[in-house]
Amino acid sequence: MEQDLREMFKNQKEAKQYTIKNGHEERFLKKLQHSMPVDKTSPKVWLKIAALIVVILSVGFSYTYLNGTNDVETSVVDRGSVDEKQTEFTFGDLSPDLKKVENYYVANINIELSKLEVSPDTKDLIDSFMEQLNNLNLEYKTLNLELKELGPNDQTITALIENLQLRLQLLQKLKKKLNELKLSKNEQIKENSI
Repeated sequence: MEQDLREMFKNQKEAKQYTIKNGHEERFLKKLQHSMPVDKTSPKVWLKIAALIVVILSVGFSYTYLNGTNDVETSVVDRGSVDEKQTEFTFGDLSPDLKKVENYYVANINIELSKLEVSPDTKDLIDSFMEQLNNLNLEYKTLNLELKELGPNDQTITALIENLQLRLQLLQKLKKKLNELKLSKNEQIKENSI
């Protein structure tokens, strides 16, 4: 009984010669094609896609509706026309150095304005600061007219730069107050939750 398995399988393999019947490959391919699923898009796939689109749209609209129903409207008031802005004389037109100073302050003022987050709780505070900012802007235009009519002098140029500084300081003060308000609300929420 002690036979070597390798010898036994080798002898068995030599004894039987395996041959494939004629036409075997053709029959196999026919069966394979018959059993493979046909690549058709059924109406159920289109229904699933349509249902998915409807769900996504309804979630998007409901999110927009629930988060976008605030009575707060963000508006930018531009009282001057384009032609008026192009022909308006500013102290930056006097020299390149003054233009750099003016551009610096105007850019920083615009950056601070863009960072403001208006909410129903902060709307009154922001409106009061915007009114002060508008008054400073009107004073700035008046100073520019004075500069144009009387010519450049140190007092007018200093007043214009101080006006720009005041506007920037006013916006930074508003930002600080909004942060304080936000922190106090967070503390109240933490106290209430404890």
